[in-house]
Amino acid sequence: MPLFWRIFLLNAVVLIVATALLLGPVTVSTPVLLTEAAVLTVGLAAMLVANALLLRVGLAPLQRLTRAMNTTDLLRPGHRTAVGGRGEIAELITTYNTMLDRLEDERATSSARALSAQEAERRRIARELHDEVGQSLTAVLLQLKRAADHAPAELGDELRQVQETTRASLEEIRRIARRLRPGVLDELGLASALKALATEFGGPGLTVQHCLDPGLPELDRESELVLYRVAQEGLTNVARHAGARRAELALRRTPGGVELRVRDDGRGIVGAAEGAGIRGMRERALLVGAELTVEPRAEGGTELRLAVPVPARFPAHVLVPVRPGRKSVPSTAPAVVRRSARAHAPPP
Repeated sequence: MPLFWRIFLLNAVVLIVATALLLGPVTVSTPVLLTEAAVLTVGLAAMLVANALLLRVGLAPLQRLTRAMNTTDLLRPGHRTAVGGRGEIAELITTYNTMLDRLEDERATSSARALSAQEAERRRIARELHDEVGQSLTAVLLQLKRAADHAPAELGDELRQVQETTRASLEEIRRIARRLRPGVLDELGLASALKALATEFGGPGLTVQHCLDPGLPELDRESELVLYRVAQEGLTNVARHAGARRAELALRRTPGGVELRVRDDGRGIVGAAEGAGIRGMRERALLVGAELTVEPRAEGGTELRLAVPVPARFPAHVLVPVRPGRKSVPSTAPAVVRRSARAHAPPP
């Protein structure tokens, strides 16, 4: 029965009962007797309680739906409101759940395309930095060396200082290019890339240990890239914001796939809102059906866990980013047809 008619009939019953009492043997004298006032008060209270209980029961599903609307986050998919009530209320909840399915699917599709374009742009910028700017600075270094060898002693010292500054700039450009495009991931695989990442972030103020299980299951290229980028973003947050002295980067095998763990002994994230970095990691995790957890540790610091299923559960209708020159593989295709990058064409 529609909600309108249920509320209407409920109030109609209350009014009919009140009218029947007035037309029946129950009368009210003037002045009102104590017993008559007591009967009227009890009857009114009973009708109000019955009306409130019936409305509470009838509208409870709408209250659950309101709470779900206020707490829904598309970056944490899968949470649905239980269908309750009857008629229009049940239809409304079902429609809302269907809308969430569509929104999560559309967000996954748009995120996949955006992240694919982002990776392609990173590769292009890294290639230009390495090929154009890097070669130009290398040529400048050779010219400075030649000039310093033929210059007077005082001028030669100054030229050598400029040469060292140029060499430092060249190394910085190469470091930026490596972070933009994880070439070691394409060439040597995920384990070597994570070891290189731990070495890169380690320094005098931060010690980064890595622990990688042997015999990890074979991962497709998209899962490897998600694992690498989440590890990179997690270590970046540790180095920039945690104020930590020690950090650990671990990758271990689980019954359902693999789990990446990044933890530190820094100040933690208690009471801190999620920033763009964590939300970006959640978007990447959605691309392969992974689950991301970021929580404070009991002994201090923060622990980040990324559980990646094998084979990856790609969202429906998502075009998985692939190498330039290769055809896109729909997400609905079996994951076994998407091998790791080492089985594809040589890295760009």
